[in-house]
Amino acid sequence: MSNLSHYKVLTFDCYGTIIDWETGVVNALQPLLNANNATVSREDLLSVYHSCEAAQQAKTPNLPYDKLLAAVHPQVAAKLNLKTPSVEEDEHFGASVGEWPAFPDSVAALGRLSKFYKLVILSNVDRGSFAKTNAGPLHGLTFDLIITAQDVGSYKPDPRNFEYMLHEVKDKLGVDKDQIIQTAQSQFHDHHPARSMGIKSSWIVRPGATMGNRPNEIYNWKFDTLGDMADALDEEAGRE
Repeated sequence: MSNLSHYKVLTFDCYGTIIDWETGVVNALQPLLNANNATVSREDLLSVYHSCEAAQQAKTPNLPYDKLLAAVHPQVAAKLNLKTPSVEEDEHFGASVGEWPAFPDSVAALGRLSKFYKLVILSNVDRGSFAKTNAGPLHGLTFDLIITAQDVGSYKPDPRNFEYMLHEVKDKLGVDKDQIIQTAQSQFHDHHPARSMGIKSSWIVRPGATMGNRPNEIYNWKFDTLGDMADALDEEAGRE
């Protein structure tokens, strides 16, 4: 396998890899649980949420992510046998994306990685939600290219998202597929489709994460955190 330093572009999943998607979702669903005096384990809550989200993304691939989350919110309530939330509560959940926290290592690690690579976002959210994240938890970070599901009209793992990314990276940054590393936590959304497209990938495990996991794990590199990946890159650079 070639070294990390032999590549030019990192294409990132954001929510789950850079942003703590699972904690963000759990926190944003807490008002629903509180209104029903319900207690649901983190694992069960995320399992129900992920199944509802994936089904809604397949059903309405053109729906912007904040609106999709608003549609998912009452479905989660129904699956948990909770009372139907109000439209305002659904919309509040949909608007929560920009408040989801970054992993503690993310900002510093991305700063280090940006010294070696062009940084590209390939996210399943909408442009407005990502802008809130970039202005909030990721304040101060600049990405060379931002691609959202809203731009593509479909959600990962749809191959169209990766085809769109490859075209944009070539057109805007002048970089071919063999110089790209898809850098992500989710096996379902990122690593499996990336492999099918012939794109190398770095698995950011985020120990304890559950959404998007698959029993057959696919990756070319594996790190617990983005900070660990930046460390490995620095170590390579020091040897060269």
